[in-house]
Amino acid sequence: MLDAVILAGGQATRLGGADKPSLKVGNQTMLATVVMACQNAGADRIIVVGPEHEQLPARFVREEPAGAGPFAALRCGLAELPGSGDPGTTGLVAVLAADLPFLRAAHLHTLLAAAQGRNGAVLIDDEGHPQWLTGCWHPGPLARAAAGYDGLSLRGLMTPLDPAHVLIDPGPGELPPWLDCDTDADLRQARAWPAADQR
Repeated sequence: MLDAVILAGGQATRLGGADKPSLKVGNQTMLATVVMACQNAGADRIIVVGPEHEQLPARFVREEPAGAGPFAALRCGLAELPGSGDPGTTGLVAVLAADLPFLRAAHLHTLLAAAQGRNGAVLIDDEGHPQWLTGCWHPGPLARAAAGYDGLSLRGLMTPLDPAHVLIDPGPGELPPWLDCDTDADLRQARAWPAADQR
């Protein structure tokens, strides 16, 4: 079983405060792309923590207070998945950003396979940096870590869980699944990618 928590409530200060999840790369919004990847990967429950933008097969919730940061948003999302952290559960939860225009179900399947026997798995980019908002986790260890965590960053929460690091080489003409869009330059790069309109 797979569930998903998508964090979509950031303030996008480096994009001038734009409503980042609703920005389009190719023919659909970045949020729709991430939701579709989860749905195609077989996710039973898809929780989007952020304002509702469009009709999508997901439940929209908000952290309190809104804009309190990614850790608060993650806790809010996990709370919407009752039972997922119970001992003995065999499911996993994908924890994802809403601005991953090239994420696909195949990438999530790779993460799910890598998470077996570990607390979780996260993508790393082509420079070897973990992408903490592109990962799949066993919800029990993640929920226990969150319950005892007094920090704010996801890196601080997730690093001690020692997840598998997964590098997916996009190959010639393929799109990098870790590429997110934090700045105008990122967005231009994503939109200029030759295959950006392919779904």
